[in-house]
Amino acid sequence: MSEFFTRKGDDGYTMILGAGRVPKYDPRLMTTGAIDEANAALGLARALSVAPQTAAIVTQVQRHLYALMSEVAADLETAPRFRQIGAEQVAQVEAWTGQVSGMVELQHEFILPGDTVAGAAMDVARTVVRRAERELAALIHKGEVENVELLRYLNRLSSLCFALEILENAAGGQVRSTLAKGD
Repeated sequence: MSEFFTRKGDDGYTMILGAGRVPKYDPRLMTTGAIDEANAALGLARALSVAPQTAAIVTQVQRHLYALMSEVAADLETAPRFRQIGAEQVAQVEAWTGQVSGMVELQHEFILPGDTVAGAAMDVARTVVRRAERELAALIHKGEVENVELLRYLNRLSSLCFALEILENAAGGQVRSTLAKGD
């Protein structure tokens, strides 16, 4: 491609893997868009991170999200060809969360985002992952996506993002702000 645009989406439709062209507001595209946003938010959080563990973990997660997005972007018949996320990747996110949780103080109250720039970026990523999770849940409940491991992955990922937020705040030398401290 010699240009950064194709003009093929000017009519408000775009290609979906195996299904031809669909409206850009199709729920499957809204979900892949939310996953894409989560990936971008994680990229920003990775770029801002100061804890050495964060960048390595987030880089792997971002690769997983591209695979996850490919499967979601495919129709039911085509999706198995793109399947790369399963129980093993869910277990990997759980392991990373356990690893990070062992490095920080467990939180028993809501924390206010913004103690550090990197921690705040990770919290933004967490909320975007949660939105992607909600949108994917709708597709799964409607029978438009079959692989429930994708939903489990996003669910565990939001917990990992929370743990990484706490790690980034600690690595940045900041004491966390909680709702209780301001009352």
